[in-house]
Amino acid sequence: MLTKVLNQLTSIYKMSEYTINVSEVEELQTISNVTELNKMFAKAQSTVVQGGTVVLVRRTPDGAVYKFDELTTEEDLENYKQTVLKYLS
Repeated sequence: MLTKVLNQLTSIYKMSEYTINVSEVEELQTISNVTELNKMFAKAQSTVVQGGTVVLVRRTPDGAVYKFDELTTEEDLENYKQTVLKYLS
């Protein structure tokens, strides 16, 4: 019984992670798809507000993925969002 309760609590309080593929962000910037970028940032903000981490990754042409940054605060996420959307108004 105690194990079941601990497992439930662990799953409730487990911090989530949302991954943003920067190559995808760049593609959306190229075609000026602000709607999709805003959807992506809404999911990212939800993750951060719930105590999770937004991980920025880049996929190389050979398919390898490497993580190069983590955003854990709303301020960090907002700064990244403003940088991405800077020229897309």
